[in-house]
Amino acid sequence: MGLRTKIGVAITATAALVAVIMGLVVHHRTATSQLETARESLESRLATAVEDHAAGVDRARTLINPERIPGPLRKAVDAGKRATYLDRSGPVPMLWAGSRLGPDTIVVKHPYSRQAANLDKLDEALWWAGGLGTAFAGIVGVGLATVAGRRLNASARTAERIAHGDLSARLRPRGGQDEIARLTVAVNTMADALAARLQAEREVTSNIAHELRTPVAGLVAAAEVLPPGRPAEMVRERAERVRALMEDVLEVARLDGTAERADTELRTLGELTRRAVRAAEVDGKGTAEVRVARDCLVETDGRRVERILANLVTNAFRHGGAPVTVEVDGGTVRVRDGGPGFPPELLNRGPQRFRTGSRSGLGLGLTIAAGQARVLGAALTFANPDGGGARATLDLTASVRDGDPAPEPARDGDPGPS
Repeated sequence: MGLRTKIGVAITATAALVAVIMGLVVHHRTATSQLETARESLESRLATAVEDHAAGVDRARTLINPERIPGPLRKAVDAGKRATYLDRSGPVPMLWAGSRLGPDTIVVKHPYSRQAANLDKLDEALWWAGGLGTAFAGIVGVGLATVAGRRLNASARTAERIAHGDLSARLRPRGGQDEIARLTVAVNTMADALAARLQAEREVTSNIAHELRTPVAGLVAAAEVLPPGRPAEMVRERAERVRALMEDVLEVARLDGTAERADTELRTLGELTRRAVRAAEVDGKGTAEVRVARDCLVETDGRRVERILANLVTNAFRHGGAPVTVEVDGGTVRVRDGGPGFPPELLNRGPQRFRTGSRSGLGLGLTIAAGQARVLGAALTFANPDGGGARATLDLTASVRDGDPAPEPARDGDPGPS
């Protein structure tokens, strides 16, 4: 149930409750007033009848020692009291009044049907007024809730855009000092602070990586002139790893900004996939199997597509398990491995940089892949299929162009299309 519905239901229920309470109060006060007026009038008639009976004059509408009178009235009269009683047991309500005069019982009565009919009409009017008032209150409540709900939905959508990386999203301030206006100011302030913090973080990351470029290049060059041997191989390997990490950090810093643009060209997706798989081969980990179910032409940035797929395949080898397969199906490329699958944090929140794990691969590789996909306008999703393992899907459907893909040139050692 949405907020608009909840507010509308609450206002309508409150209006209905107020209408019922007011109706009960008005009904009770009117019924009491009518009964008091009728009793006073009948008691006046009873007093006149008692005086007439004492004078020996009995009127036709006066009952002297009647055999049948309501039980409560008889008890009160036998006790020597002058009393009135409203009898509703018959088809027509009757108001009775009685008194004792010596051995005689003097009784007068009057139909109460007119007062009962007036009370029924009043109840009907109260029901109509309460129903119309409740309906009007419900309409007004839904209208107010709709206005408030739209403002809250706008705040929620803007917060979602900010959470997905659109740091330029802002809410338009409106007049007023209510809670929603304060929420608008808070969301805009949060977005400004977040944008400033991320910008500072990008600048620091980029500056550190740039400062490390020269010493790392010197380290790599120095490692190349070391005497042959296992120690030299280990130094060269570590130096290359540091250089690759530095380049990844620089790439992440660039992708965090808004200056990156894709250089599109018409390419065959199967060819891009095979090139990426060859570039992603990891020593001692085997080779990924490429399956081309349906090849196609895509108008995209080939370098970025290869970078995405190479990172996905490398991640599958390092943090997943064999067999690793890459399937091209139209404008979709799926990379699947036989490992333990992606962790829940990755499936829920996506890749996050500078977080690593033996199972997840939450380092810079997947973060770079996700950033490059955003630059291309492509969708990159992660899932754990029912058969086990992990599956990353790159959707380039929006970049597919009509036409048959050109045949790939034969290469030495290349098995050709699968």
